Amino acid sequence: GCVLVVSVIEQLAQWHNSTVKAAVERLCTYIPGKYQIMCHMLCCIDREMNADVVCHSLKLCKQDPGQPLCHLYAPPKVSLFSTFFKATDCGRSFKLELNRFSSICSFPLLANLCEKIKYVIRNKLPFEDFDGDKFSTFPTLRGYHWRGRDCNDKNTTVYPGRRPVNWDAKSDSNCNGIWGVDPKDGIPYEEKFCKGADSQGVVLLGDSAGAHFHIPPEWMTVTQMSAKSFANLPMAFTDELDWPQFSEITGFLNSTIGGWTDSLYLRLRRRNRCNHRDLQNISQNGTMYFPTNIAEYLSYSLARSQLLDNPAIVIYATIGNDVCNGNRDTLAHMTTPQEMFSNVVQALQYLDSRLPNGSHVILTGLVDGRFLWDNLHDRYHPLGQLNRDVTYSQLYSFLDCLQVSPCSGWLTPNETLRNLTSERALQLSNVLKEIARSEKFANFDIFYMDFPLRQTAEEWRKMGGEPWQLIEPVDGFHPSQIAAALGTSITWQKALHEWPQVLGKENPFNDQIEAIFKDQGGH
Repeated sequence: GCVLVVSVIEQLAQWHNSTVKAAVERLCTYIPGKYQIMCHMLCCIDREMNADVVCHSLKLCKQDPGQPLCHLYAPPKVSLFSTFFKATDCGRSFKLELNRFSSICSFPLLANLCEKIKYVIRNKLPFEDFDGDKFSTFPTLRGYHWRGRDCNDKNTTVYPGRRPVNWDAKSDSNCNGIWGVDPKDGIPYEEKFCKGADSQGVVLLGDSAGAHFHIPPEWMTVTQMSAKSFANLPMAFTDELDWPQFSEITGFLNSTIGGWTDSLYLRLRRRNRCNHRDLQNISQNGTMYFPTNIAEYLSYSLARSQLLDNPAIVIYATIGNDVCNGNRDTLAHMTTPQEMFSNVVQALQYLDSRLPNGSHVILTGLVDGRFLWDNLHDRYHPLGQLNRDVTYSQLYSFLDCLQVSPCSGWLTPNETLRNLTSERALQLSNVLKEIARSEKFANFDIFYMDFPLRQTAEEWRKMGGEPWQLIEPVDGFHPSQIAAALGTSITWQKALHEWPQVLGKENPFNDQIEAIFKDQGGH
């Protein structure tokens, strides 16, 4: 983090032909007010020095005995590390400010708040949920960017996805915007338009790709940087740098991060307007997805009542986490086929006890991540585009040295290791395929599909695109917004042709629903 921030500051100084101190001040004018504590922590960097040198000197980067010196840029002179900032007031004030910032949760008034935020993130629950039904009227902190928006946060029996109470003649109990009685015939709108319409929601059990992890490249591209570049910083931080509202499975807003939004939820909603707001994205960044006790985990996170709610399409899509880690001995820390089988079957057994009858589960295979190195390793990272001095290969090596690589097995020049990682991914995909073929459950049928990376790349080439554009530019690892949207189209076409029963029938009243809704002032 330090190396990235200091690099941006130094490039700002270079681009605007200013001092580094002036560049820090410029950056601080760009960053929203309450996040400017980061600027105050960096205000003492007043000379142009290699970012690795600055961060090692501030002890934010370190070299443990017997470990290599981790650096993003060309190795600096060793003497610089021992002299720069060593005994200066700047170094001492920086560390004091950093300690104050890092211990903010120790203040009595903030301790409970910090614990609640940790609980929310750990269990994937909305921070602001007054009635405790796991749905919220607040967008971030696991709010309605992640789950359908609650329409009454003071009533635990009102939430997206439930079967309507008395056909919602008097109020909207399932938050799909359809309620009241048609004055022409006295029939509730929900009964008239949604009865027998195969209404169903969509639930994603995913990893950081499913959560749609994204760091905006404009945060570190100084040639285009302005206050507008950081306008989305508060939202991004409170959504854990994820953008589920634009994602492949549960996206529902027009993308503001490039590309376009197309999602399974939007297509299900278009097919049947009664599905409005019935979505849940239960995904998380980092580490393997399933904890030891999956039933306990899902009991906190999943919002579905077998008796009261509509069926759901559940997508299981941990496309990389089971083979991706930052450990030096990465192969030893990958999920084994036996562990995969046990984890997934345990999850499915729990889902069978919670999902309404008539639900569907789709198991998605793992990606072949050799695509990443093959298409990015010799390209310049956004940090390296100004001076042509940082390639993705250098970034991958830097993160691997720090042991924080998102995937040591694929983001490596070691072709043998890349192949072994893909081999394990294929083994785990075959486990999922076999589960879909052989396991049976009472309340849902189960299907398997390969992750459509090859088809996505082919489709993008036909549209005149390049393969590297399907990868997030800053982290060089996750699918981009373009990849997410194209993936939706491919998945939908497969479902239409091979499992049409999963998608439900098209609602013939969709146009009437929209017309009445607009007449009443809705949108």
